[in-house]
Amino acid sequence: MAGGAKGGKGGIGGSNPKKAPVSRSTKAGITFPVGRIQRYLRKGRYADRIGAGAAVYLTAVLEYLVSEIVELSGNAAQDNKKKRIIPRHIQLAVRNDEELN
Repeated sequence: MAGGAKGGKGGIGGSNPKKAPVSRSTKAGITFPVGRIQRYLRKGRYADRIGAGAAVYLTAVLEYLVSEIVELSGNAAQDNKKKRIIPRHIQLAVRNDEELN
């Protein structure tokens, strides 16, 4: 065995270098923090036990709702010839949307 390889996937020295940690948000493909939502679920005492997928699901739902509201609020701000979203634009967006109202 030339080169001192000891089997496995190769590498120098045969040691097992540690991989960089990957967050659950990255694994799920979402932007909102899954770990923080899970912490809030545990600390809130909503249930005795919290499943592993509960925080991921809830985080994805929250991210979807926020993206919808921000998009509609941005449209309302553009209609009023403003570049910034103010609370009034959020209220107009929610009230004028069929699903959110």
